[in-house]
Amino acid sequence: TQSSGAPPRVTRAARGHAMFLLRASLIVLLLLWPRPSAGKKKLYIGALFPMSGGWPGGQACMPSAQMALDLVNNRSDILPDYELELIHYDSMCDPGEATKLLYDLLYTEPIKIVLMPGCSGVSTLVAEAARMWNLIVLSYGSSSPALSNRQRFPTFFRTHPSATLHNPTRVQLFQKWKWTRIATIQQTTEVFTSTLDDLEQRTKEAGIEISVRQSFLTDPAVAVKNLKRQDARIIVGLFYETEARKVFCEVFKEKLYGKKYVWFLIGWYADNWFKIKDPAINCTVENMTEAVEGHVTTEIVMLNPETVRGVSNMTSQEFIAALMSRLGGKNPEETGGFQEAPLAYDAVWALALALNKTVAPLKAKGRRLEDFNYNNHDITSEIYRALNTSSFEGVSGQVVFDAQGSRMAMTLIEQLQGGSYKKIGYYDSSQKNLSWFGNDVWIGAGPPADRTVVIEEYRFLSQKLFAAVSVFAGLGILFGIVCLTFNIYNGNVRYIQNSQPYLNNMTAVGCMMALAAVFPLGIDGHHVHRSQFPVVCQFRLWLLGLGFSLAYGSMFTKIWWVHTLFTKKDEKKEKKKQHLEPWKLYATVGVLLAIDFLSLMIWQIVDPLHITVEKFTKEAPKEDLDVLIQPLLEHCSSEKMNTWLGVVYGYKGLLLLLGIFLAYETKSVSTEKINDHRAVGMAIYNVAVLCLITAPVTMILSSQQDASFAFAALAAVFSAYITLVVLFVPKMRRLITRGEWQSEQQDTLKTGSSTNNNDEEKSRQLERENRELQKIIQEKEERVSALRNQLAERQALRNRRRPSSGQNQNHNTPPPSSQPDPKSLLPPPGYPNPTTDNHALPPSFSNSSNLYPADSKMSRNHCHNSQIPLLYK
Repeated sequence: TQSSGAPPRVTRAARGHAMFLLRASLIVLLLLWPRPSAGKKKLYIGALFPMSGGWPGGQACMPSAQMALDLVNNRSDILPDYELELIHYDSMCDPGEATKLLYDLLYTEPIKIVLMPGCSGVSTLVAEAARMWNLIVLSYGSSSPALSNRQRFPTFFRTHPSATLHNPTRVQLFQKWKWTRIATIQQTTEVFTSTLDDLEQRTKEAGIEISVRQSFLTDPAVAVKNLKRQDARIIVGLFYETEARKVFCEVFKEKLYGKKYVWFLIGWYADNWFKIKDPAINCTVENMTEAVEGHVTTEIVMLNPETVRGVSNMTSQEFIAALMSRLGGKNPEETGGFQEAPLAYDAVWALALALNKTVAPLKAKGRRLEDFNYNNHDITSEIYRALNTSSFEGVSGQVVFDAQGSRMAMTLIEQLQGGSYKKIGYYDSSQKNLSWFGNDVWIGAGPPADRTVVIEEYRFLSQKLFAAVSVFAGLGILFGIVCLTFNIYNGNVRYIQNSQPYLNNMTAVGCMMALAAVFPLGIDGHHVHRSQFPVVCQFRLWLLGLGFSLAYGSMFTKIWWVHTLFTKKDEKKEKKKQHLEPWKLYATVGVLLAIDFLSLMIWQIVDPLHITVEKFTKEAPKEDLDVLIQPLLEHCSSEKMNTWLGVVYGYKGLLLLLGIFLAYETKSVSTEKINDHRAVGMAIYNVAVLCLITAPVTMILSSQQDASFAFAALAAVFSAYITLVVLFVPKMRRLITRGEWQSEQQDTLKTGSSTNNNDEEKSRQLERENRELQKIIQEKEERVSALRNQLAERQALRNRRRPSSGQNQNHNTPPPSSQPDPKSLLPPPGYPNPTTDNHALPPSFSNSSNLYPADSKMSRNHCHNSQIPLLYK
């Protein structure tokens, strides 16, 4: 600072900065200053640095490792008799290319004492093969959890922590922000697959669900679309940097970013990875910047945040300054592996310290490091033991290996805010300690929900519809009571007795039970608690089942026995003479009722009804809210509902079809034993048609509660009404209009008359007989007229003879008894009166000797009283 009249003054901060630059310059000078290595034996390190590919980490890691080698070789207290030399190749982060390079390293001079690969895929290949050559493998950039397997990789160590170290941090953040549902998208490589498997296990233990798990090989378009389709909100992405650009280009296209979404990425990408131009994508930098805003990264702490001088006598800040100087002014954000450079630096120091630690034990055994070859197991064991016990302070922090050879470290949590990463916390998984800065920023009001808020909404039956149908059902029950009372009260009337009143009583009771089933059919969660709903389900089943058995079963019984007894022509007359025993009717109804009762009982015991909830497609409300409505509908169901319904519907359907057939067959039968079987047949027609239509329709419309209830309830109501009206109303009308309950004698006469009048076939038969009788009567009348004419002629003839014979017989007057009785000449009742004839019978007709000879045993009076009526018979 400079004040008026005062000389310029250097601040403490400025002096510290100048000293930092001076020290960094001296370190670089020492590194670049050549030192004679006379008398030192060389130990060779075979390294594979990925200078390109999915993770071009070698761009910064190779200069960092070379810088560490220069410092180690300049130290007199570390391997004073040896010089480390790095032989390296570009693996391009490709296992196939690494296979060829590994062959070159192993089969070309000189012998390499240690291998240093980078990239998990390359390290997996190298570490699995290295044990065959007794080589220690020390990796600086491999995070695959699969490498933490001592049986598969017995000589593997790494200064880069395992990728699974991110997972405890992720789970801690999920719990902090109260997320219980996440999604994942991964590149199909072993490192990410094994990391995801570990994450799935940890989230399961924490009660967090991975609802969506997508993967891709090269093109993430389909996977991103599936994330959008399945409503993924909190998404963990596991892929390399080049694939990350492809993913977020698709994320921008699908609008899978913003206030509703949070992405968790790996933190070892370059800071400006989303701004790098990539010909593989067709999104602009602005598009990518918009899509990645607000995402969270978890990153292993690769640079010690504290100002501590480690084993290399450098602080982390001095190391970064020296590395940038060695990179020659390259932009760190555009240099691959810049973040992992401290790990490569510490890997060389770990190797140097381990080799230094083996010198004395090997010397005690008479061996030296330069004696190493690919068949020497003892030297490899000493190096392994030394690395396994390593513990020093490096520029990346404390370097310690666990039992699987993986580095233990803290995790840094960052968030992209305004296009740049901001530290928002640290997490120490070994201590389970979260250090939170509280500077996280969200696009919305706060952390988004882990899913679209789904509001469950149950669909209930329309109360207006339920009330209207219930009124009809209630009136039907009252009508059934009236019919039942009428039938019981008039049970002694002959006409009622001939209709099998006990079966009609069963029909009335069954109809009332079917009508009563309407009430539990309409009861749902709106009326009763969920725990009581199974009881309602059982009521529905039993009322409908037993009501059908009583109502339809009693009508079916009548038709069955009418068909059995009266439809065979050969035995018709004999059957009519048979007496229909009531117990057979009751037994038939009992069998049908027992079948239904047993089937319902077995159903209830083996597979009882319970509540099942049907879910419908989620519906978005009209308001602009991040919620969805999930419609739900309660059903009465069982585990094998379709099987039970198939059995019941099959049995009932066959019974209905058989009832229709029997009703058709007996339509022309006439019997006084069951005088209402025609009405029963009509009722069976209506009930069968309604049931056969309603059953499949209600199954189809089961998801529409109002329509399903309307069909089922109205079918029961109409069936009951039709049955009661057809069976009982004609009986009521007959007894009321004719008064046939006044006397049993009148009941007997009128029952027969009623039967004849109601029997069409018998009426036609009587008409035919009446016509035949009328013809006979007409013939008889013509014969009577002819006889009357003959009598008149003979009477006239006698009258002419009477004067001549009267003089001789005037004293012989016939007795009074011989005079004919005029009334005896009248025809029988109901026939024409012969007096209408103009010819009068002569008084002496009875004395005619021409008609009746003298020696005839019949008298004239006998002829008058007996022979004439015979003409009418």
